[in-house]
Parts: sequence; C-alpha cells; structure tokens
Amino acid sequence: MKRLVQLVLDLFEPAAASPPATSEAPKTVGEPHFAHPRANRKIVLSNTPVAYAMVRARRRTIGMLVGPDGLEVRAPRWVGMAEIESTLREKSDWIVRKLEEMRQQQAQQAQAQIAWAEGAVFPYLGQPVRIRLGPSAWSEGAGAVLEPGDPSQGQAKEACLHIGLPLTATPEQIRDATQAWLMRQARRVFQERLNHFAPQLGVTWTRLSLSSASTRWGSASANGSIRLNWRLIHHRLDVLDYVVVHELSHLQVMDHSPRFWDTVKTVLPDYAQRRATLKTETLPPWP
Repeated sequence: MKRLVQLVLDLFEPAAASPPATSEAPKTVGEPHFAHPRANRKIVLSNTPVAYAMVRARRRTIGMLVGPDGLEVRAPRWVGMAEIESTLREKSDWIVRKLEEMRQQQAQQAQAQIAWAEGAVFPYLGQPVRIRLGPSAWSEGAGAVLEPGDPSQGQAKEACLHIGLPLTATPEQIRDATQAWLMRQARRVFQERLNHFAPQLGVTWTRLSLSSASTRWGSASANGSIRLNWRLIHHRLDVLDYVVVHELSHLQVMDHSPRFWDTVKTVLPDYAQRRATLKTETLPPWP
C-alpha cells in the first residue's frame, strides 16, 4: 500500500543498438552534490553535479533507481554511455527532485531516531510520550504503564510510559520493552477500530495479525483475515482509521478500482487527506 524508500523508473527501450562503450572516462563535473557510495560515473543534471552508480546488466531497457544511497543506473551492455547520459539529462529534473526528496526524508528520519534511555520520547497515537524507568510498573504487574498527559498543561503534565526497568538498563532493553507495550496497544486499538468500522461497511473480519513489513501498512484476504502494521500505532487515530477502513473495504472489493475508492469514501469522505498524511509523516525507525 505504501512504498517507503525506493522509486523506480524504467525508461524507453532504445530504437537501435549502439556500439559497446564501456571504457569512456567520466566527464569532469566538479564536486558532486549527490554521491552514491558506489559511484563510478559523474554527470551534471539540472546544474547539479551527481555521482551515480553505473551497472551493466542483462536487460533490454535503461533503468534508474533513486534510493537512500542515491542514483543507480542499470543499462544493457550494448547501450553506449552517450545514449545513457542523454537519457539521464532528459529526466534530469525528475532525478534531482527525487534525490532532494530522498535527502530530506533521510534528514527527517535521523531527527525521528530515538535514543533509547530514561527521558526518551516516542509518538503514540500522534502524541508524544516520555519514557520513565523505575520499579513502579512492576509493582502494578504490567511491566509498562501509561500515565496519560494533559495537553492543556504542556510539559507540566506530559504523558509518560513507566517501564519497570532500572536506570542502568541497556538501550536494547528499553527499546524492546517499549516495542512490546506498543504492540499490545496496537492489537487492542486495531481490534476496536475494526469492530467499529466493519458494520458500517457491511463486512465481517475473521482474524487480525500484526505486521512489521517495511513497505506496506496492511493487507486483507478474501477469507476475512486482516493484517496491519503495528507501527500504525504511532499515527493519530484518524490516520490509523484510514488504513483500517482501506483493508476492510477490500473485503468488498479486492482491487483498487473506482468502486473500491467509492466504498472507502462512504465511510471516510476525507480519506484522501488522511492518506496524504500517512504518506508524508515520518515515524521513528525500527530495526
């Protein structure tokens, strides 16, 4: 449902084969603004120096991939560099825009990185929650207990997750305890929202499972099984609801035809705005 990291564009197949040209030296273009760690070619695209990874492959077309490392180009062995670079220049605006978007996304992910320690903050249903370590959670027999906050009082009354770990706990222990608590909340909240929306759509779900997939938020099977990514619990409830309704709607329409989106719209008229938020919000990275 959602592609998190990579954007792929397969371009036209050359009309005629060019003679092999694997030994041309890269043009001198100055210090690259974007550099792939395995870069072996340089080019100027839209006045921007780009160092990219050039890979010869058994394929029929020129392909470009913009990912976390930068630009990678794959081309048939028989296509000359002049033709490859011409293709890159034709798509230069697109390439540079996607490279910049990827750089901004990585910067946002770096800011969202959590340092797992006493006082760390993570998002829960769209609100910040601060981690507090100590024995209080164990005394209640829960391992982790949420103390709700009061937004009207700011930091004076912020939400806290009390975890029954000592201050000497390792980052891995704190992370794992927090994730376990989040996954328990995810299952509880997902079940509540599935039960809330299923009658409105006239469908019945049969089974819920949690996913840790990196490239999609959910899936649905014709037998009524629903699979939802537990990391949705970081999002606001209205955004989470969009994914729940999306998957429940697949129990009526198992494709993304206009009829499917009309089904989603009957329950969530503003689904497009919720979907856009889902695509643009940056969540904490998890291993």
